[in-house]
Amino acid sequence: MASTLTWVDHDRRARERSERLLALFDERDTRDELGLGGVRDAIADKLFPGTSTIQTRLRYMIFTPWLYQQLEDRKVPSATFSRKAREAELNLSEALLRSKDNSGAFGRVAGKALKRLPSSVYWAGLGSWGIRRFDASRDEYHRAVDRVYARRSAERPSDGFEPQPDLSGVTWHPRLPPIPAGFPDTATFDLTLEEAAFLRDRLAEMHPDSLLTHLALKSQPPEAEFPWLLTDTSGLRAEHLEQLRHARLFSSAMNGAALLYNLLLAESSGRRELEADYLGRLQAWAASVDLVSLRTWRLSWLWEMAASAGRSIDVRTCRFVENWVGIVVDDPVSASLRQDARDLVRGREASLKHGRSRFSNQRSLDQWSGAAGIQPMSYRWSTAKAFLSDLHRGLWRS
Repeated sequence: MASTLTWVDHDRRARERSERLLALFDERDTRDELGLGGVRDAIADKLFPGTSTIQTRLRYMIFTPWLYQQLEDRKVPSATFSRKAREAELNLSEALLRSKDNSGAFGRVAGKALKRLPSSVYWAGLGSWGIRRFDASRDEYHRAVDRVYARRSAERPSDGFEPQPDLSGVTWHPRLPPIPAGFPDTATFDLTLEEAAFLRDRLAEMHPDSLLTHLALKSQPPEAEFPWLLTDTSGLRAEHLEQLRHARLFSSAMNGAALLYNLLLAESSGRRELEADYLGRLQAWAASVDLVSLRTWRLSWLWEMAASAGRSIDVRTCRFVENWVGIVVDDPVSASLRQDARDLVRGREASLKHGRSRFSNQRSLDQWSGAAGIQPMSYRWSTAKAFLSDLHRGLWRS
């Protein structure tokens, strides 16, 4: 029988957290074998707010409200709103897949059986960027749309004065660019100048201090492999440089723990070739570690930053990170051989997975693919780069 995850449908914040958790199962490069996702995502939220690793193209930030506006204009009732919205999104996917540039289009493999619709993937980002004005989950919006229609109809001028708008009836930003003729049948991923400027302005208004906003205001999109490898750092604020420093050090240090975890699994499963491979990877990682910076690294910044972002990092995670960084600072070269390092990584995974730990559950060990969470953390950088590329093409489109 397939496992399921459910929650009581009365707490919007809890439900949104659950939806984000479910989304992680589909995200690329987010395997969190050692329970570091909270810190990783807090850093990503600071650098690139409103993004997710399963987002693909920037114009979905425009497509989603357009589709919903069309349904609202037709006054589709709440009883059929979810079904009609799904049909509209599938029609959009078909149009995008027919377009010349269909990279990143949803539904390429699943087609009509697509489960994770673009609206669910972009919903949080639409709220973060101020494009979505209805402060509720997507499902709540579907159920509340009849009340939205009623509130809009009830707004009437009185005493010669303009009425104050009922914000509960406002669903999308009032300056959202107009829906083009033929949408969604003629949809492409090419942003118009007006659309690109609207998205840039939403970022600048809602997240004026973020690195993503700074890069959106630059004339050229970045091409660096990681955000801390940007070649043009002119204009970066001191806080950007500090955030990137912490992001780099956390990614580098914890990548060693991930590699050691996979080495231990290779040893446990008797896969000698993989053992040799991970020993080589660990040696290369040890040679790349910036010990000078690590020795002066103020780890408390991570916990303060996570708290300011509304993410609670439990004491066990803080202790694991601090203990691992202490081992690395002592000697990264011998980290893979030290018993205390091995016990630390093994114990961390076991404390997270309990009976499903790969170190005690043979079935779980057999399901190991040979590589679990070994990519260095990039904090949704690939999504940010794709967005910035789409944005700049729109801004410079003649």
